[in-house]
This record gives sequence, structure tokens and C-alpha cells, in this order.
Amino acid sequence: QVQLVESGGGLVQPGGSLRLSCAASGSIFSIFIMSWYRQAPGKQRELVALITSGGVTNYNYAGSVKGRFTISRDNAKNTVYLQMNSLKPEDTAVYYCKASRLATEYWGQGTQVTVSS
Repeated sequence: QVQLVESGGGLVQPGGSLRLSCAASGSIFSIFIMSWYRQAPGKQRELVALITSGGVTNYNYAGSVKGRFTISRDNAKNTVYLQMNSLKPEDTAVYYCKASRLATEYWGQGTQVTVSS
């Protein structure tokens, strides 16, 4: 079992930055692929970015996060981060953390990010 707790969301003005954190407990964090997803009101949940156990990253550029968001992980702290810069109103969503390995996956409860002036 893996428990995931996201934090760092909030209200930010357009052009601002936030760093989301997802703290994991309960298993060997380093073996999991860690991902960030988001779900805006009335829309499907979409992948934002993922990072493998070896630190390889992949981003969903269809979501227009290219060059603005950075995913990273600290295996010593059992934590994955999502640095979000140059935020736009369309980035407003609930952001979820996911841990996955083979056919098993675990989700956090989500953290709200609202980008508004």
C-alpha cells in the first residue's frame, strides 16, 4: 500500500508560480513511476507529467505545459514535486499525484490550484 498526500495548491495570479508536493508513505517510493494529473471542472482528468524511478521525465505538451512545468522527485524524502511557472487561468484544476508500478496504482486526494486575478 502507498499513501499519497498532495500539498502546495492555492490561489495565484496569472503569471505566478506554485510548487506542488506529493509525499508518499507505506512502501518503497523509489520503485514507482510518479505522475501528476489534473482535472478541470467539466473536463476529464489528464496527465500533466511523469517521472520514472530513474528520473526520466515526460510531459503532456498537449496540455500546454511545455517549458512552464517541471516534475522532479527526491527519493530520500519520498516526495515528488511539480514546479509550475507562468501560470495561466486555464491551469486551474485539481491536481492529483499518482504512484504506479506494473498494474498497480495509487492516487492522492488532490490539491486545488486556482489561477485568477
